[in-house]
Amino acid sequence: MKDNMTLKEKIIAFCKKEVVFVIAVAVAILSVFFVKPSAAYLSYPDYRVLALLFCLMIIVAGIKEQGIFTLLGEKLTAKAKNSRQLSLLLVLLCFFSSMLITNDVALITFVPFALELLCLSGLQEKIIKVVVLQTIAANLGSMFTPIGNPQNLYLYGLTGMGLVEFLLYMLPLTVLSLLLLLVVIFTEKPLPVVTDLQEEEKHPDMRRVWTYIGLFLCCLLTVVHILPWQASFVIVFGVMLVIDRKLFAKVDYCLLGTFLGFFIFVGNMQNIPAVSTWLQSLLAGKELLLSALASQVISNVPAAMLLSGFTEEYKALLYGVNIGGLGTLIASLASIISYKFYAEMKDSRKGKYMMVFTAYNVVFFAILLAAGFML
Repeated sequence: MKDNMTLKEKIIAFCKKEVVFVIAVAVAILSVFFVKPSAAYLSYPDYRVLALLFCLMIIVAGIKEQGIFTLLGEKLTAKAKNSRQLSLLLVLLCFFSSMLITNDVALITFVPFALELLCLSGLQEKIIKVVVLQTIAANLGSMFTPIGNPQNLYLYGLTGMGLVEFLLYMLPLTVLSLLLLLVVIFTEKPLPVVTDLQEEEKHPDMRRVWTYIGLFLCCLLTVVHILPWQASFVIVFGVMLVIDRKLFAKVDYCLLGTFLGFFIFVGNMQNIPAVSTWLQSLLAGKELLLSALASQVISNVPAAMLLSGFTEEYKALLYGVNIGGLGTLIASLASIISYKFYAEMKDSRKGKYMMVFTAYNVVFFAILLAAGFML
């Protein structure tokens, strides 16, 4: 069906799918009319962030292709004795895995798995709540580490914090998030469940898995400033070129393009004195609140990149854009992943999903924002 689409239809479909990328390119091009292109443009991008994002995306794609994450999920959920335990495992899988494999990948992996498992277990009425909580869990668990989501990776480099300092700084909000999720799950009535998931025989290529893990450790060494980003990039690029070239197609180049577009836009805005001064005065002392609110409209990754150009209160931005991932469906683009998976189900109730999603997100947003101001 898609092969019969006209070029115009393909362009429209692409723009709808990659709306943030399109906006990033548009504002970057628009800013060029105000700041004449020069060699200074080359200093705008944070090449370290771009290289690390590329490396992490291609490595995680390789590990996911081996079925390791799904295999782990099957082993854990097989131990569930009732619906409460099953919900707990499905939500915590997203919460903790997102710390290492990012919120997007956690949801891409475990939401379809949850949909299949809940249907086979006769727990269709639990699907909306579990998927919503999985989404919240992935967005909040990912804030704990520098590599959990793109905005953290970007802001981590700006803060100048060491890894331990970063983890300790994000720990209170992460623990509070976990407690809130546990309260919601443990207040539900447990129902009997028979997990009858037909497991396929999976035989991961362990040599490749260990190779990917080794490359992942290289990236971690770069994150903690032990290994130069250039070295990690060359190693990862070279190894992948040799062992699995098709993984290059799995990289989200639109995300990289989004970063590049906003780097150009923010760099140019900083070079327009009137705009720069106005934004700096607007943000002063209100970084946490404004970054959380801006995320509701433009998503938390663009909010982090845009606002970071006009303040040095990067720690406040860290709290703001991570808390800001809650709220609207577009506050974190990872949330759209879950919604699309659910919406594609037969007999899906999209209206009810949005009501449940909004209700839980607003409550979590309000509690964590209040905590952010107190911390």
